[in-house]
Amino acid sequence: MEIRPITPRYAVSPQITVEDVPAIAEAGFVKVICNRPDVEVPAIMQSDAIGEAVRAAGMEYEVLELTHQTMTPEIAKQQRDLAESCDGPVLAYCASGTRCSVVWALGQCDRMSTDDILAATTNAGYQLENLRPALEHFRSKAG
Repeated sequence: MEIRPITPRYAVSPQITVEDVPAIAEAGFVKVICNRPDVEVPAIMQSDAIGEAVRAAGMEYEVLELTHQTMTPEIAKQQRDLAESCDGPVLAYCASGTRCSVVWALGQCDRMSTDDILAATTNAGYQLENLRPALEHFRSKAG
């Protein structure tokens, strides 16, 4: 498991396993968001199995399956709302962490400059410069 903080309250990770859950709880996360569709993983890594372990460890668990085709302003807002509806750090995961980073970036367009958004994702190890036109488009719709 590789947790990559984007902000002090929002981090992303490639696919997690049930065995990773104690370390996630120990790291202080209060919520885990699954952004990976179940069809992409075997049953042992699907949202029901991970969610059961996360809840048993005392954390909240949410599922918002994402594909590149479903990255809309509404979905970005829903992810932001899920991340902000708790009193502590959130870990979002998908296959590589990229979708979780992209949806976070799209959800920040009305709050941060495009350069600041891209700097945050770059610092976390996600090169999203090719997202700049979409961020600018979302920004123009939000403003």
